[in-house]
Amino acid sequence: MELSSLVGWVGAGLIVLAYFLVSTKRVSPTGKKYQLINVFGAIGLGVNAFVQNAYPNFGLQVIWFFIGAFSLYKLAKRN
Repeated sequence: MELSSLVGWVGAGLIVLAYFLVSTKRVSPTGKKYQLINVFGAIGLGVNAFVQNAYPNFGLQVIWFFIGAFSLYKLAKRN
């Protein structure tokens, strides 16, 4: 398995984990943990998408990353 595929699978797993944790009310959708998991998931999937020349998916992951990063910024600013 190529490194980019492994990174992509980890990223996908993180995004699914974030969704599971929110769906089961184990983390808050506006909390730091949820946003961090999503940011790292987006990075993993984004790396894989870029290497595979899957630019629509890469674009989605860039947007997903910035949404999470902006949310983390707002959380840090609030505290």
